[in-house]
Amino acid sequence: MTTRPRLYGLMAEYETAEQVRTATHRAWKAGYRTMDAYTPYPVEGLARELGEKQTRIPFAVLVGGLTGAAVGFFMQYWSMAVDYPFNAGGRPPNSWPAFIPVTFEVLILVASFSAFLGMLFLNGLPRPNHPVFNVPRFARASQDRFFLCIESADPRFDEVATAAFLASTEPPGGVVEVPFEWRPSAYEDKPAKREFVAV
Repeated sequence: MTTRPRLYGLMAEYETAEQVRTATHRAWKAGYRTMDAYTPYPVEGLARELGEKQTRIPFAVLVGGLTGAAVGFFMQYWSMAVDYPFNAGGRPPNSWPAFIPVTFEVLILVASFSAFLGMLFLNGLPRPNHPVFNVPRFARASQDRFFLCIESADPRFDEVATAAFLASTEPPGGVVEVPFEWRPSAYEDKPAKREFVAV
């Protein structure tokens, strides 16, 4: 039976988007692949530096939209031409131009649900708790700080060598361990308080 490592990873704290982008680029060049960056707003080029591939959500939306259109059209076709054909004003049972509005509406409905559910599934959501939340200063990731976390699952991860590498990127906030479970004694004597910064 394998035991889970005590660390989720090591995290460095930066003050600017350029610092975290540069550190991420250096980490990728050093061979680290299992890492993530956390920023208060989207940083252009950061996903590319992390090695993120093109998202599969457009494909999910396309498949959902085509499925919705087919279901919408054939639902009407079945009810009007097969199940209960009804001659209204000499119109043919398969009057496809009349089916277009409903077909379009079902296409939009299913495509939007596909986008929403695909985004949740591909991002591994909902996830109410994440190990990075165990770092008290991580609360500032949604305010004014930028974080780079190299995970212990990375094949090149070595606690000492990775800590030295992150320190070499000169993070103003330093390098901290990211434990799998919250241990208040590891950081401070009292529970962490959220820090709010005036914007």
